[in-house]
Amino acid sequence: MAACRRYFIRGRVQGVGFRYFVQKEAVRLGLRGWVRNLDDGRVEALAEGSSAQLAELEGALHRGPRWAEVRGVDWEEAPAGAPVGFSIV
Repeated sequence: MAACRRYFIRGRVQGVGFRYFVQKEAVRLGLRGWVRNLDDGRVEALAEGSSAQLAELEGALHRGPRWAEVRGVDWEEAPAGAPVGFSIV
């Protein structure tokens, strides 16, 4: 059964390749959705997949790429229906 979550990642997450990192991890996991920068300095991601896939993505979001400093990851349930593939928007 597919679940869909919207993630908000705080910290030094812009200008460090975070969106590309998220896209690579999501594609590797077979997730659908997108990732984007927000004006307030956070990164937002919408991901749809199994609970196990989302748990693995969440672990990756807490790590981030090498130059990132993740200070927190918040999430909320979202309606299913993410686009096919995983894009940077």
